[in-house]
Amino acid sequence: MKSIQSKIKSKLLHRDRWGFLFVLLQPFCYNGTMNNLIKSKLELLPTSPGCYIHKDKNGTIIYVGKAKNLRNRVRSYFRGSHDTKTEALVSEIVDFEFIVTESNIEALLLEINLIKENKPKYNIMLKDDKSYPFIKITNERYPRLIITRQVKKDGGLYFGPYPDVGAANEIKRLLDRIFPFRKCTNPPSKVCFYYHIGQCMAHTICKKDEAYFHSMAQEVSDFLKGQDDKIIDALKGKMAKAAQSMEFERAAEYRDLIQAIGTLRTKQRVMAKDLQNRDVFGYYVDKGWMCVQVFFVRQGKLIERDVNLFPYYNDPDEDFLTYVGQFYQEKSHLVPNEVLIPQDIDEEAVKVLVDTKILKPQRGEKKQLVNLAIKNARVSLEQKFNLLEKSVEKTQGAIENLGRLLQIPTPVRIESFDNSNIMGTSPVSAMVVFVNGKPSKKDYRKYKIKTVVGPDDYASMREVIRRRYGRVQRDGLTPPDLIVIDGGQGQVNIAKQVIQEELGLDIPIAGLQKNDKHQTHELLFGDPLEVVELSRNSQEFFLLQRIQDEVHRFAITFHRQLRSKNSFSSQLDGIEGLGPKRKQNLMKHFKSLTKIKEASVDEIVEVGVPRAVAEAVQRKLNPQEAGNLAQVAEERVDYQTETGHD
Repeated sequence: MKSIQSKIKSKLLHRDRWGFLFVLLQPFCYNGTMNNLIKSKLELLPTSPGCYIHKDKNGTIIYVGKAKNLRNRVRSYFRGSHDTKTEALVSEIVDFEFIVTESNIEALLLEINLIKENKPKYNIMLKDDKSYPFIKITNERYPRLIITRQVKKDGGLYFGPYPDVGAANEIKRLLDRIFPFRKCTNPPSKVCFYYHIGQCMAHTICKKDEAYFHSMAQEVSDFLKGQDDKIIDALKGKMAKAAQSMEFERAAEYRDLIQAIGTLRTKQRVMAKDLQNRDVFGYYVDKGWMCVQVFFVRQGKLIERDVNLFPYYNDPDEDFLTYVGQFYQEKSHLVPNEVLIPQDIDEEAVKVLVDTKILKPQRGEKKQLVNLAIKNARVSLEQKFNLLEKSVEKTQGAIENLGRLLQIPTPVRIESFDNSNIMGTSPVSAMVVFVNGKPSKKDYRKYKIKTVVGPDDYASMREVIRRRYGRVQRDGLTPPDLIVIDGGQGQVNIAKQVIQEELGLDIPIAGLQKNDKHQTHELLFGDPLEVVELSRNSQEFFLLQRIQDEVHRFAITFHRQLRSKNSFSSQLDGIEGLGPKRKQNLMKHFKSLTKIKEASVDEIVEVGVPRAVAEAVQRKLNPQEAGNLAQVAEERVDYQTETGHD
């Protein structure tokens, strides 16, 4: 296994010597046809095993696959009809590379490494990259019983994993009531509340040695392994003794603990008497979707399961192997004593991926357990795939129709902007990103407007567009297929000027106008801008509506956050001599900015503001009046001058 992995690393470092890497000079057409260069490239594909890498127009890797026969597999993407999800993948492919390997297993290892390195959006990815909680007994002088998601080599005892965090918390609460581990961070000489209720004996005041806690840790370990008869017998004895002593409340507490243990027993189905740790895999496919179920059997008991549902683009058994390889690369997934797999899976390939005992059971309890995992996968898929498929069809259909309406390639990545300010204070802008019709929140961005003074929406839009796409140019970021401006003709033209004239980029820009009820009303596009006819009941209209609502929500939320942090930011900002304290006094005295505007200079001076500063406040808040006064003063001077000449 190590020799194969070293070969894989060598290939990753020297791909030009091991494989044939081609780059398209012309893009793949979006209408599903191929140009001559693509056709020629497909003809040169070898029949050897290996990996293929699909890229989009920006050179971003969007899918990594493996094949026993590269020629047949890669050609299949560009020939014949496909379902909606595969068409979405193919429509984005403008380039591909491939790497020849010596065997299918080597291709599998290479594929997993490439997926881990590049995280292509169409590949199988473990949901949320989450880690599962474990119950841990710490390796300390006074051990603690905690729940953790990080498994470390620190001498602690780990039990799990528990995909259901509620189950882990329930078990920990039960153990806390039975076993008096340390539960606080107080110094050894100071007791806590838990000491007084008999749930903590971890301090020197209790005079318990290390052997006491080691024995208690062993009891917890036995309990979690299913060996709980000893604990139940001890609790029954304590309950009877408390009842005889007329301590009925304490007896009732012991009774509740026994019932809680019984409930926990019923939730943990005993699957084997050998008390082994094993993971059981089952999968089911239907209509282009795959569901993988993993049963976690710990100490002979089925404690939890993990469910993953996703579209697949390869052979089901091949994509299942990819899933298993990724599954055990996660630190939270400890390798058990055994892994049980279905009959149609390549056992040797799994052995390369997982360094443990691999079994394809033929009969008995283990076979029943695999069948149970497969059955559950089928039930989960039947329950969920219809909704998922509909969702894909809606979103993919929406962006495809939008592309056709605007006569542009399918806008897979859409970036939308909106400005927010109140009377010119704390101006901000926000950008949201939709990929394949769904929000990509990790790509959202917030912008504080730096160069604009006052409520100038056009200048704010110019600044944020320049900042965003100037960085896209500098850092080589992925540009969008479509920019959507939450605004009318003026904002769109400003964005066009910056994108096309200043930065020299070729990105389509559309505008979304609202009606007087602040609802999505019109889509503006073209040169010159024209209203695009859009049915109010179409999926593309609903998509644009979601985009507009989302960017507006994001901008407003950011603006509110900014105002809460800077509560005194107002039109009073930037006046020399008017600091936070004087602004606070003004607002406290006059109650509002409007009343400060209406106040005279003398009234402002009475609050403790110097006259020169008070006059500056008046000039800032009433610029029109100040201009009129200046004009009158100039007219008076001219009149007096003319009179003097007479």
